[in-house]
Amino acid sequence: QVPLVESGGDSVQAGGSLRLSCAASRDTYSVYCMAWFRQGPGKEREWVASISGDGSTYYGDSVKGRFTIARDDAKNTVTLAMNSLKPEDTAMYYCTASEMSVYSGDDYVATAPWEFNYWGQGTQVTVSS
Repeated sequence: QVPLVESGGDSVQAGGSLRLSCAASRDTYSVYCMAWFRQGPGKEREWVASISGDGSTYYGDSVKGRFTIARDDAKNTVTLAMNSLKPEDTAMYYCTASEMSVYSGDDYVATAPWEFNYWGQGTQVTVSS
């Protein structure tokens, strides 16, 4: 198992910023592709951003230019810095890890839910107008 624990969710005003963190308890996570998904009330789960084992980053169109995903392999953490938040960003945010990188190389990028093996419990972000 690669337990993932998210933190940093909060309630903020539109235009504000938050920084989510995800702590992984397994050293080998450093080669995994890590990502954030979110699910708003009454909405489908949505891919937000991914970071491959080699550090390349990818973003969904709705957050590009506002959110930044990063990883600190020494601390086994991945973060999501969120700026210029909008009410439509309101959702439960989930950290997830894909071990497909172990077999496909650390440049592997996963963006579909089925590609991810481990999921955290989520952290709530609420943005008010």
